[in-house]
Parts: sequence; structure tokens; C-alpha cells
Amino acid sequence: MLFLFQAASPTPEAPLLQLVQPQGQAAPPQLITLQDALDRAKKLDAEYQNAIAGAAIAREDRTQAKSQLLPSVSQTTQYLGTQGNGVLPSGRFVSNDGVHLYRAWGVVHQDVTADTFMKTGYRRAQAAEALANARVEVARRGLAVTVTRMYYALLTSQRRYATAQQSVQQAQRFLQITQQQEAVGQVAHSDVVKAQIQYEQLRQAFQEAALGVETARLNLAVLLFPDLNENFTTVDDLDSSQFLPPFPDIQAMAGRENPELRAAQEALRQASLDVRGAQNAFLPSLAIDANYGIEANAFALHSTVAAAPEAGRLPNLGYFVTGNLTLPIFDWGSRRSKVRQAQTREQQARVELTQTQRRLIANLYAYYNEALTARGSVDAARRAAELAAESLRLINLRYEAGESTALEVVDAQKTLVDARNAYDDTQARYRVALSTLQTVTGVF
Repeated sequence: MLFLFQAASPTPEAPLLQLVQPQGQAAPPQLITLQDALDRAKKLDAEYQNAIAGAAIAREDRTQAKSQLLPSVSQTTQYLGTQGNGVLPSGRFVSNDGVHLYRAWGVVHQDVTADTFMKTGYRRAQAAEALANARVEVARRGLAVTVTRMYYALLTSQRRYATAQQSVQQAQRFLQITQQQEAVGQVAHSDVVKAQIQYEQLRQAFQEAALGVETARLNLAVLLFPDLNENFTTVDDLDSSQFLPPFPDIQAMAGRENPELRAAQEALRQASLDVRGAQNAFLPSLAIDANYGIEANAFALHSTVAAAPEAGRLPNLGYFVTGNLTLPIFDWGSRRSKVRQAQTREQQARVELTQTQRRLIANLYAYYNEALTARGSVDAARRAAELAAESLRLINLRYEAGESTALEVVDAQKTLVDARNAYDDTQARYRVALSTLQTVTGVF
């Protein structure tokens, strides 16, 4: 999306630039909490929806694999018209006993193989479904981190905007104080110049903060609304306490609730079943077909056989069973090649599982340490912001009393802005760190 800027009247009281924003809705803005944002994003995120579709497809594959273990029932109706030979009532084809032949069969078919007894295909489909479900959870947790980062990026940008607005007002008041004191000869003109520079810099920072708010709002709107609606407000819950469990509890949760580890385990189980399926191809297989119905010269329950009309009308309805036993003997090494191929995939899946275990252990420690450090930084940054505000108040009083310099006031103003922004950033960092940690452990 292209952002344009329009020039506004350069008055000291108004910003020099006005951001061009997408047209909002006329309705009141929607109130969005973090949970609302997560729920909305899950409905629109393509990667997450793709994972859900994969799980649904895997579930149907499991249903189909289960049905293949059971007998199948079908019905077939045929008419066979045979050219006569002019002498015998049967046709020219020895397989047919008449010129007209009708078949109406109900067929029950069952394949009896090693896969049927071991349920290899069905168990493989179960592993594939579990793998797909684990990938859904991986995608959900990854999306949660993205939404959390975007959500708190908007909140911190709004706080930066408020801080920048307040700092501009403070700089403007300080500029007025220096101008008044210069008029009565109490300060040098250099103080006015320094205050003017500070005021202009903070006004520019205010413009950048406004741009940051608009950019963060657009980034979040892309995740939450199908029509890029900016007409919403977020709930600022940065100051609410967020619990960080002790590490032993986190470690136990990671062992039970980690979808990446579960996905790697199911991938290995799937590869092992592929090996078993390839080995089963060396074993005999039996196919059984039970047919019940008619195969006669007339489409009726009783009829005369064309090859033996002297027998009179005979019953047509009956059954026959066909059994086909197949013994694999020679196939130019194709079956052995498939076994080796499946074993290679199994070994690769085993390597990926061990790598996933190592990476998850490392991530668990790294993410927990990040959350622990961010939580400590929040308290330190809060104290720093409170001290910076008190320092600016005292320095302003000293300057008005002629006991401080303009440089000290300007430095205190900058320190306060930096301290407040750092406090907001550490709060957002802690929330994102918790969300990242929950990709390993699950929600706590």
C-alpha cells in the first residue's frame, strides 16, 4: 500500500504533515482485545487455514484406509449380445451359451493380505492424521506470536505517540519560559536557541510517532479484517500482570504439550509403517469375490438355457465364489528397492526427530531466559521512567530559579522520553516473550 503525505499549514501548534489514511467506517469503532484478535486472525490466516485443510484431508484418508480393511459390496448389470452361428443356439463365442446373455450380480470383494491383518495402511493413515493435527497446532501457536507482536506493537506505538505529544507540550512550555526570561535579561539567547532546537526535534519525533501508529494499525488490520478496516480500538492491558510459571513446570508442560515434537514422532511412525508396508509386498495375497445374482439367456428368475433347451425352465438365481491367491516371485528387484527406499526415509525421520528434540530443549531454555529477563526489565524500566519524570520536574524548578542550565533541561526531557519508550518496549517485549515461550509449552 502506498502512503502519501499532504502539506498542512506550518503553524507551531499543528503538525507539519497530515497522514493520508484509508476511509474508515461510519459505525463506532470495534473494541478488540488480544483474544478477539487471535480469534479473528485464525479465520483469515492462509497458512493456518491451509494446516486445517491438511488435517481435514488426513482425516478423510484415515476413513478411506479403514474402509479398505472391510469387504466392499457392489452391483453390476450387463447385457452380452453374441453373434449367432446359424446352427447352434449358442453364439460364436464358447464362453457364452446363447446369443443373448444377461448378468445381474451383487458382488462382495475382500482382499486378504499382510496389510489387512497388520492394519499397516490404516495405522499409517492414523499417523498421518496425527501429524497433520500437530502441524495445525504449530501453525496456531506461530500465528499467536505474530498477532501478539502486532497487537502490542500498536499499543506501544500509541503510547509513543502520547509520550511524544506530551514531550512537545513540555518543550513548548520550556521554549516560552526561555523566551520570557530572555526578555527580562535573566538568560542568554543561546538558551532560547537550544529550546527552539529541542522543540523542533520533538515535533519531528511526534510526526514519526504518528506514522508509527498508522503503520502498526494497518499491519494489525491486515491480520484481523478481510476488508482492511481500520475502524477499531485495542484494549491496553500492558500494565496488567502476566504470570510466568517456574521453570520445572514449564519443562513438564513442554514435554507434554509440544506439537513440533509430536509431529516429528508421528513422522517417524509413518516412515516405520512405510517400511512395514514395503516388506508386506513379499508375502502372498488372497482376493475373494462372492457373486450372487443371475447369468442367464433371459433377464428373469427362471428361463430356458439356450445350450440345453430340452431341460426346460431352470432357476437362474444363484452364487459363485472366486478365490485368487497371488505369490510374488520375481520383479527385477522392485520390491527390495522400495524397502530400501522406505528404510532411508525412516532413518531420515529418526535424525529429524533427534534434531527436533535438541532444538526444542535449546529453545525452551532460550525462550524462558528471554521471558525471565524481560520480566525483570519491566520493573527496572518502570523505576527509570518514574525517576526520569521526577528529575525533569526538579530540573525545571531549578531552571526557573536560575540554578540550572538549558542543556540540563533539554537532556532531562530527552531522558524522560527515552525512559518512557523503553518502559513501553520492555512491557511489549515481555508479552511477546511469553507468547513465544508458549509455542513450546502451550498456554499457561
